[in-house]
Amino acid sequence: MHKRLSRGAKIAPAAALFVTVLSAPAFAQCGSASWYALTSMTASGERMNPAAMTAAHRTLPFGTKLRVTNKHNGRSVVVRINDRGPFVRGRILDLSKAAAARLGFIRAGHTRVCLKTQ
Repeated sequence: MHKRLSRGAKIAPAAALFVTVLSAPAFAQCGSASWYALTSMTASGERMNPAAMTAAHRTLPFGTKLRVTNKHNGRSVVVRINDRGPFVRGRILDLSKAAAARLGFIRAGHTRVCLKTQ
C-alpha cells in the first residue's frame, strides 16, 4: 500500500510514518515538577540513573526530549523522557536528581516549570 504525493510520486508506508513524525505539533506545558533518585527499573525498561538528564511524564513517548525551564530562576535543561509518572496530583513531571540540581530546586523538592519539546 503506497500513498500518492503530488505529481504522481509514491511514498512507501514506512516513509509516510516518518513524514508524519517529523510534522508532529510541538508540545508545551507548564505546571509543578518534582525530582526522584531511585535506582529501580523505569517504565521504558532501563535502570533509573539519578545522574542522567532524564524525566518521567504521564503521556509523552519514551525518548522525547524536552527543554524544562524553572519559572522561579530561569534556569533550563534538556531531558529525555524514560519513565511514567509523576503519580502525585497536580504534578506534570518527575525529574532525575541531576536535572533538578541543574534547575536549582533540590532543597525545595518541587518547583514550577514550563516544558517544550526539542
